[in-house]
Parts: sequence; structure tokens; C-alpha cells
Amino acid sequence: MASPPDSPRRFPASWPAAEETSRTKPAELLRPQRLLRDVASAAQRRDAPAGLGLDSDAVRLRMIERLRRSGVALEPVVLEAMSRVPRHLFVDSALAIQAYEDTSLPIGHGQTISKPTVVARMISLLLQRPSASAERPMLPLRHVLEIGTGCGYQAAVLCLLARRVTSIERIRPLHERAREQLRALSLDQARLLFGDGRLGHAPSAPYDAIIAAAGGGDIPPLWLDQLALGGRLVAPMHSEHHGGQVLVVVDRDEAGWHRSMHDGVHFVPLESGTL
Repeated sequence: MASPPDSPRRFPASWPAAEETSRTKPAELLRPQRLLRDVASAAQRRDAPAGLGLDSDAVRLRMIERLRRSGVALEPVVLEAMSRVPRHLFVDSALAIQAYEDTSLPIGHGQTISKPTVVARMISLLLQRPSASAERPMLPLRHVLEIGTGCGYQAAVLCLLARRVTSIERIRPLHERAREQLRALSLDQARLLFGDGRLGHAPSAPYDAIIAAAGGGDIPPLWLDQLALGGRLVAPMHSEHHGGQVLVVVDRDEAGWHRSMHDGVHFVPLESGTL
């Protein structure tokens, strides 16, 4: 459990501003059915690797069925969203045939696209927060902050589950690639920022959900500040007890921040600055 600060933290006026390259549309006007339809239609218009059949719904559904049988606690609505996002479009064409296997794949610049099980588990943990309504709304998350856009795959899945998605990437070529992919899939309600993810993005805070795709020694305090009351943060962090990285969940309520540890994982290091 993290103790609340003695007084509200002041955000430094000298913070480098994250560079915004995609404007948010009013996500409240977008319903899941329309989002799923738009993603499917856009995916069919994209050029898929010839002869591999990766644009087939059946390929993605086989991946989803394997996830269901994995024994990991996954939310059905997350699996539904993942069944609609063409993962093969987010990896290099030479690796596309492996896109629907439960494995991480390199995306360049020393980064990877997380394995489907991990994506599904982390987003499921976000939805399982104590403050979540028993009657799940059409869009179960309000405003999500994603640290580490990478190739944009997880952001695409989040777009089908949240009213707003703000995603930060510190490596410019990856940021630009993700921006192109989400635009091509008509998921331009996501707000993609080029900047230092360790700082979060205070101007758009608070967030009812924060998810990180890189692991460090501890949760950056600024992420905790930007988490809304009733919100949940999920991030990979190093654990001395477990001898490696684990998924750390932080819930915030009136009493402070409450931390718990979950599955063992392996993510790239959480680093400062931009490239």
C-alpha cells in the first residue's frame, strides 16, 4: 500500500510538453458496435500478406479460443475486442504468420508487441477494479492512459473498451507507426502523444485506468498522482521476492493507494526521455 502524499504534489511548470499528433473525437458518440464494424471494415481494406489468410475472422477466433482455454482469468468483453483487432497488421510482414500465436514479437528499436495472453490479462485486470459497476456499461472504461504505445496494438484494443484513450510513446518511429495504423483502422479517437511516459500526461488527468507496457523498479509517483479516485493502475514492476517482474495492480480510494501483485511477466525496461 502506498501512502498518500502529505500535500498535493505540484507538477513542474518546466515539464517538456508531450507532442500531440492525433486529435480526440468525442468518444461518447461512438458505440462499440460501430467501433467493431469500422475496425473490421478498415482491416478488410488493408493489404494483408498474400496467401496467408490472416485477414480471416476465423484466424483471430482460433487465437481467442486458445486464450479462453488458457486458464487465465480473462474478461469476455476483452476477448471480444481482441477478436476484432487484426494483430497481423501491427507486426512486420515477415513475422505476420506468427501474429496469432501466443508469443511476443519484435517490432524494432529493441521493443516488442506483448503476447496476446498478457494483453488480455492486463486489460482484464483494469476492468476488474473494485469500483467497477456490476452492470457493465457499453464502454466499461472512461479514460485510459497507456504508457508505451509501441506498435499500437494494445491501444487499438483499448479503443473498443474506453471512451477515451491517451497513449504515450518515447520512440518517435514507433509513435509514428502506431499513429498510421490506428488511423488506417478508423480508430482516430485515440490521442497519441510523443513524450516521456514516466511523466504520464498531467493535462488530461485524472485517469480511471492506467496501463504500462514497460517495467521498472517501482511505480513512478506521477502516475499515482494522475490516477483518479476509484481508478486502477496495472504495470509490470520488478519484485525482489519473485526474482523478476510481476504485474502490479494499484487501486486508489479515499484512504490512499493499495497495491497487490499478480502474474509473473517479462517486459522491456521502463526508461526516461525520448528517442
